Amino acid sequence: MTMQTRSWTVENAAWAKARPRLSVLIPFFRDDACDLLRALDKQTGREGVELVVLDDGSGDEALAARTAQTVREMRMPAAFVRLASNAGRSKGRNILTSHARAPHYLFLDSDMAPDSPAFLADWLALIAAKNPSVAFGGFTLDLTPVTRERALHRALALRAECRPAAVRGLEPAKSLCTSNLLVRADVFAAEGFDESFKGWGWEDVEWAARVGRSHEVLHVDNTASHLGLDTDAALIGKYEQSPANFARVVQNHPEIAQAFPSYRMARLLKRVPLAGFWRPALKRMALASVLPMLPRVAATKLYRAALYAEALT
Repeated sequence: MTMQTRSWTVENAAWAKARPRLSVLIPFFRDDACDLLRALDKQTGREGVELVVLDDGSGDEALAARTAQTVREMRMPAAFVRLASNAGRSKGRNILTSHARAPHYLFLDSDMAPDSPAFLADWLALIAAKNPSVAFGGFTLDLTPVTRERALHRALALRAECRPAAVRGLEPAKSLCTSNLLVRADVFAAEGFDESFKGWGWEDVEWAARVGRSHEVLHVDNTASHLGLDTDAALIGKYEQSPANFARVVQNHPEIAQAFPSYRMARLLKRVPLAGFWRPALKRMALASVLPMLPRVAATKLYRAALYAEALT
């Protein structure tokens, strides 16, 4: 264990002598990533891969102990970095890269599960064949449990986010997120995540807008399942955290933002009077599990756009 100013680090026995080609970088905050770590350790093609997992200030001693023990038991070279306080989504990922040693990074969210036993091997093959600047593997809900309390998030994800590479590639920068994202180290050194983003959302879109101006954003079908869908209330709560981040993207990248349906709807809703009356009704409709899913999805999108309308100048 190596003591640092605001963190401590555990490295397993395989770490010191490894010469990796790919660094898998997994941040978490109060989520247990141990099942994902063990799943990756069983993957075909894990040779040439190292893993760095970061606890972004969870403050959970039992969780930290479980994660450290899992890292020690892994055959793959692995390190566990624990921060004393929460750094946030952007800074946490930037910190992860400071511990990575490979020429490519794979950002993988802690609530993901590879859809293929050759998930890592396929990423290594892509690196060998194309040395991509940026590549997004996509995500599915193939392994995700179906639950009533997470039905809204599932419906939204299936409609807008679980798309094949051929479709995502039509709008490459817009269709990217950090859940399963490959980045070449030199590209990230020039364009890291903007740490001024606070709370939830849009830091990945802003990063993709910057990087997409000078680098090809490749889309491939090397998916992982998103196991950590939010409850209906938690999802709405995240949307309520995101208007300031959305406005920052609009300000910095207006040419990109204008292509977003949420932006166009927000501009329209900004002109609708009495938002204090109809916006709460949209929220109640989105959360009403007794309603059919189609109107709930529509209400959710309108409610999110109404929140963004307030943040627009």
